[in-house]
Amino acid sequence: MVIKTVGSSGQISLGKEYAGRHVLVDELEPGVWIIKAGQFIPDNELWLHDPEVKAKIEESLAWMRQNPPCETDLDELEERTLGERKRPGSTRSQ
Repeated sequence: MVIKTVGSSGQISLGKEYAGRHVLVDELEPGVWIIKAGQFIPDNELWLHDPEVKAKIEESLAWMRQNPPCETDLDELEERTLGERKRPGSTRSQ
């Protein structure tokens, strides 16, 4: 246990080992605080932690693991693409 003095600006130093770290300050009642060091989620990233979004991300990662990237044969792709355009009844324009 350490006794600290609140400065005239209302600040308390926790020590250099906490420099640059994020802390959560929970005021239980006036004059009683719990300070927890940790990593916190920015507001604009909270949506990633929604259970439905997390499930979709996990599903996507599982698909990615089962379907690793492979080299594309560009000549074959061009042939397939041009072939679709030449087919009668194709809705693609040239």
